[in-house]
Amino acid sequence: MESQLKCIVRIATSGDHQYATEIANEMAYSAAKRGTHVEPRTSDFVRKKMDAGLAVIAINPETKEWTGFCYLEVWQHKKFVANSGLIVSPEYRGMGISTGIKTALFKLCREKFPCAKILSLTTSPAVMHVNTELGYKIVPYSTVLKDKLFLKGCNSWVNFTGLMNDNHSTSHHIAMLYDPLSNAEKPASLPAGEYLLNKVKSTWRKKEAQIAVEHAVV
Repeated sequence: MESQLKCIVRIATSGDHQYATEIANEMAYSAAKRGTHVEPRTSDFVRKKMDAGLAVIAINPETKEWTGFCYLEVWQHKKFVANSGLIVSPEYRGMGISTGIKTALFKLCREKFPCAKILSLTTSPAVMHVNTELGYKIVPYSTVLKDKLFLKGCNSWVNFTGLMNDNHSTSHHIAMLYDPLSNAEKPASLPAGEYLLNKVKSTWRKKEAQIAVEHAVV
């Protein structure tokens, strides 16, 4: 799978340990800058996600630099999963890399945990757009906090309950939820991940065409 920058987007492995420290540092810096109440992830934590096959990484094939990363938090009963730690290297931001990462992570989650609800807490309009294309719905915090599957079996690094506490006025996270039971099945002629990626690409192409027309008019 490739992003608009032609970066390779794939499941992270133990062969990506060399990037763990830089990824963890960038996550910590980004969280502090946004005022997010998240304990900094360690490089060891990032490596464990890579080893478990629960993360997606984007690599520039020419420079071999990491360009983006995201991972899954999995509840013990495996019926609730959360996207977490989405980060794009500063030099590669604004190039569409997060779209490829989010889509690949969604595909990974649906393949490994097909019956799980998927939670995404975000402050980014771009992430909200991609989530919407993938079938997520914006939900009130109360919907998540009252869900029995959410309340049981969560030993994640991130305190999701704390982030959805209204007292955290500096975070302003939007809760988005994908429920496999409420989403219609995708056409059988295409794998789910390919169908969703094509849908996201189609939306971006339409927007680019609209921008081009507007510029031509001007």
